[in-house]
Amino acid sequence: MPSQTSAPVEAALPGLVIATALPPLLAFNQTPSATLYNQLLALAGWGLALILWARATPDWSRGLKSPAALALALLLVAPLSSVAWRSLPASLGLGAAAIIGAGLAVLLMAQGLSREQRGIAAEALCWGLLAAGLASVAVSLVQVFMPGWADGNVIARSGIPGRAVGNLRQPNHLASLMMWAAVAAVFITEKRRWRRALAPLLFACVFTVVLSASRTGFIGIAMLAVWGMVDRKLSRPARLALLATPLMLGVSWWLMAQWSAEGHAFGAASRLAEGAGSPSRLAILRDAWALTLANPWLGVGWGEFNVAWSLTPFPTRPIAFFDHTHNLASQLAVELGLPWAGAVLALLAWALYKAWRGAARAGEDAPLRRAALMIVLTIALHSLLEYPLWYAYFLLPACFALGLALPAGDGHAAPASARPWQLIGSLLIAGSAFAVWDYHRIVVIYAPPADAAPLNERIATGQRSPFFGHQADYAAATSFPPGRLALAATRRTAFSLVDARLLMHWSRSLEATGNVEGARYVADRLREFRNPTGDTWFASCEEAASAPPMPQCQPASGVLDWRTLR
Repeated sequence: MPSQTSAPVEAALPGLVIATALPPLLAFNQTPSATLYNQLLALAGWGLALILWARATPDWSRGLKSPAALALALLLVAPLSSVAWRSLPASLGLGAAAIIGAGLAVLLMAQGLSREQRGIAAEALCWGLLAAGLASVAVSLVQVFMPGWADGNVIARSGIPGRAVGNLRQPNHLASLMMWAAVAAVFITEKRRWRRALAPLLFACVFTVVLSASRTGFIGIAMLAVWGMVDRKLSRPARLALLATPLMLGVSWWLMAQWSAEGHAFGAASRLAEGAGSPSRLAILRDAWALTLANPWLGVGWGEFNVAWSLTPFPTRPIAFFDHTHNLASQLAVELGLPWAGAVLALLAWALYKAWRGAARAGEDAPLRRAALMIVLTIALHSLLEYPLWYAYFLLPACFALGLALPAGDGHAAPASARPWQLIGSLLIAGSAFAVWDYHRIVVIYAPPADAAPLNERIATGQRSPFFGHQADYAAATSFPPGRLALAATRRTAFSLVDARLLMHWSRSLEATGNVEGARYVADRLREFRNPTGDTWFASCEEAASAPPMPQCQPASGVLDWRTLR
C-alpha cells in the first residue's frame, strides 16, 4: 500500500513520463523552425506535470534560497531586462523568459519533494528518459540502415548520409539523449534488480552514439566508464557494464566499419577523417572573448551575441554564421557581462558542489542522487561544446534532475498551497497551445497554401505575432524593396538570424535610406564571411561596368558601433 505521502506523487507519474518521453520523439515540424513543436510539447508536458503534482509537494518554497534557484532567477531577469532597456524584440525575450521560468518552477517542484517522494519521481523521470532513448534507437536504425522508411512526420529524415540525427534532427542532441537513457537504464535496472538487462541497454545507447557520429557523445561514453569506476554503491554487474562502455564503442565502430566496407556511408568515419578538433569553435570562442573584453560590465545584452559578433570586425572569423558561442560560460559572459555571468556560474557551481557532496555522503537514497547528478553532468558536458540548455526538452528535465540531486527536506514541512503550481502549469499549457496557433501565422509566409493571401499581407500578419514576429521580420527584410520598412525589419530579425542574404539586404536598405557609410560597413562584414552569396554580389565590382559601381564596392572609412546599425 502506498503511503499517504507518496500517493499524490504516484497519481501524478503519467504527467512526468509524458513530459520527459514525448518531446524528443516528435518528428512533425513546419518551416522555419525544426524543433519548435518539440519545445512547446515539453513546456505543455511539464505544465501538466506541475498541475498533477500540485498536491504532492509539501513545501514548494523550500528551494527558493538554493543556489540553483537563485541562478535561474538571475537568468530570468536577463531577457526581460534586454527587452525593457535594450533592443531585444519582445517576441524573443518572452520566449526565453517562459522557458527559464518553467525551468525555475520545475526545479522548485523537485526540491520540494520529500525523500520518499523523490524516489518515486526519479524512477518516473528515468522511465521517461529510457522510453525516449529506446524509441530513438529505433529511429536511428531506420535513418542509417533503411532511410527510405523515414517519412519526415513519424520518423525524421536525416540530411547526413550514414549518420543518425533522431527525431530532434541534431546528432549531438541525439547523443545527449542517449547518455540520459544510459543513466536511466542504470538506475532502473538497479532499482528493479533487472541487472542482466543493463548491458544490452547500454550497448544500444552506445551503438546509437556511434550512428550519430557525435564527438560529444564519445566523451559522454567515457563519463559513463568513469562513473562505473568511482561509484562503489553500484552493484558489481552495473559497474562492469559501465566499465565496458568503451569496449562497446569499439565493437560498434567495428560493426559499422564492416557495413561501410560494402559501400555504405559511415558518418562517424567521415567525421574522424575531418580531424578531432573544431577550428571554427575555437575561433568563435576567441571572438566571443574579445567581445567580452570590449563589454566587460554589462555584456552585449541577452540574445544579442548574434548581431554583435556579426557586425564587429573579425578579419579571421569563421566563415560559418554562428548565433551562439557553443559554450555556456562564454555565452553568459559575452551577453551578460563578467559580474552577472560570474554570479550565475558561481551559483551553479555551488549547486553542483552541494549535489556532488550530497551524492557522496548519501545513504539509502544514493542511487537516486547519483543518477540525478549524472543526468546533470552529462548535459553540462554538452553545454561546454554546444547550447542544449536553450531547448526546453533538455533544460526542464535537467532542472528537475538537479532538484532531485540537491539535499531533500525531512518530509515534515506543512503542505503548501497547490494554487501556484496549478496556475503556472495552466499558463504553460495555455501558452503552448496559443504558440502553436500563433506560429501558423509564420508558417504560411514560408510555406503558403494554395489559397494564401499575398506575401505582403502574410508578412504583416506574421509581424503582429507576440512570440514569432522576428521570423516574419526576416521575410520582410529580404523581400521588401530596400528602404525604411525593410531596414526596420532587418534590425529586429538580426537578433535571431544573421546570414549572407540578410547582410546583403541590410546593406542595400542602409544605402537606400542615405547611410552609405553604414552600407559599406555591413558589406565589409559580409566580405569577411567569404560566402558564395556575397562573392556573387561583389563580383560586379570587378566587372567593366557601363554604370557607376555600387557604393559597397568601396570599404568603409572606419569602424562603426554595431549598436548604431541595429
